[in-house]
Amino acid sequence: MKLKIFFISLIFLGLLNGCQTIKNKTNKIAQEENDKLSQFIGKTSNYLQTELGKPDEDFKNEKGNLELIYNNKKYGILCERRFEVDSNFIVIGFLSNGCF
Repeated sequence: MKLKIFFISLIFLGLLNGCQTIKNKTNKIAQEENDKLSQFIGKTSNYLQTELGKPDEDFKNEKGNLELIYNNKKYGILCERRFEVDSNFIVIGFLSNGCF
């Protein structure tokens, strides 16, 4: 009985360790993506488009700011990067979904 509990405990600890490793890797990838996109904050939309190319979509949001959207796929997963540009054509924010 004690041996069975010991093995179940080992398996459980292994699963917890594996989950933590995945979480750490995911957090690292998200941080790298944020660091990469943060370089555009405070830069002009022309600079952004020089670096990333023409956006796939653009529109005015509810605040009246321009949204530039870049889409691509990696491993069949859609990656969407949105940049918010103010009336002075300065990048003031971004959002990244599915990008790694």
